[in-house]
Amino acid sequence: MSESLELGMFVMPIHDPTKPMSQCFDEDLELAIKCEELGFKDFWVGEHHSSTYENIVMPEIFLGKVLGQTNSIRVGPAPVCWQYHNPVHVANRLAFLDHLSHGRLNVCFGPGAVPTDMEVYGVHAKDTGARVAEAIDFILKIWTSDPPYKIDGQFWSMRLSETVDEEMGIGALHKPLQQPHPPIYVPSISRASKGLAAAAARDFRFISHHMIHTDVLVDQWKTYSEGAASAGRAAQPSDWSIARNIFVADTTDEAKQFARDSSLGKCLQYILDLTARTAPTGLQMWKPNPNMPEADCNLDYFMDQVIIAGDPDQVTNQLVELRECVGPFGTLVHVAHDWDDRERWLRNFELFASEVLPAYNRAIGAPLK
Repeated sequence: MSESLELGMFVMPIHDPTKPMSQCFDEDLELAIKCEELGFKDFWVGEHHSSTYENIVMPEIFLGKVLGQTNSIRVGPAPVCWQYHNPVHVANRLAFLDHLSHGRLNVCFGPGAVPTDMEVYGVHAKDTGARVAEAIDFILKIWTSDPPYKIDGQFWSMRLSETVDEEMGIGALHKPLQQPHPPIYVPSISRASKGLAAAAARDFRFISHHMIHTDVLVDQWKTYSEGAASAGRAAQPSDWSIARNIFVADTTDEAKQFARDSSLGKCLQYILDLTARTAPTGLQMWKPNPNMPEADCNLDYFMDQVIIAGDPDQVTNQLVELRECVGPFGTLVHVAHDWDDRERWLRNFELFASEVLPAYNRAIGAPLK
């Protein structure tokens, strides 16, 4: 029998920059509470430092407030943007948050992508992979061993030896509550990623980006499985979270029209425009194949091939088709969008949880929750 599908929520966030920030954050908090009420397992929040659209600068602070108003949902930054932070600071603050959460913390490690974030912190895109890899090594060293520390990296160095005084209790860095550490995830966008294979070999989990085609998803699972096998372990569906833009309404016509015209469609168009302006390879990362003409990588393509929108039956069918294409996966991560119509967004979540999820689990032969 198949395992029941788990649900997650990813708050990038993408907000209307004319909306007051406090209202944006209040709505994101209301969403977290609603997700717990509807049985979602994970709640993820992104990190951005210089964007009027993506306006949560330290997800851990926001998630601390979420923890205070929820009881069971797991929370996590997605990702911690390693390029901008000293890894000692990150290791300590995440371990601290793991204790505050009583072990409800997930972590996702990755790069930042906003060019102005890189500029303001004085980092360069060419160093992205090396910075992330080095920072992960630092944090795992801190979490799984004790001083003395003497680590010299390309980007950071750490010393903790000469002033350690165990009798006075100084010189100890925090260890997480979850041992050896909270579940670690990495984001994944591309095909045949060496970084994804390396993450699999280290027993990290992964989250596939919400704008990639099912063909790319299939390739990512193949890459991940091969990376896990290289380390002597078998990849499990629970290792894999797939993010998707989803909208459910009472009729399919209503759902498709709203998905296109609302903050969901505007969000994807914003990402396409930003990628075209700033990414070294333009829109290449979003194409299902490299030969796709640039002009065809547009909102029409995403509405037809990637976005999941419809009435409950239609959305259920699309999810079953997704699973038939890519194979079993553990968690479906919804992408949150600005509440340009609060009641319709809330209705969407309720329809998904009450009608789509049970129908999907029945269709794949999974036990109902």
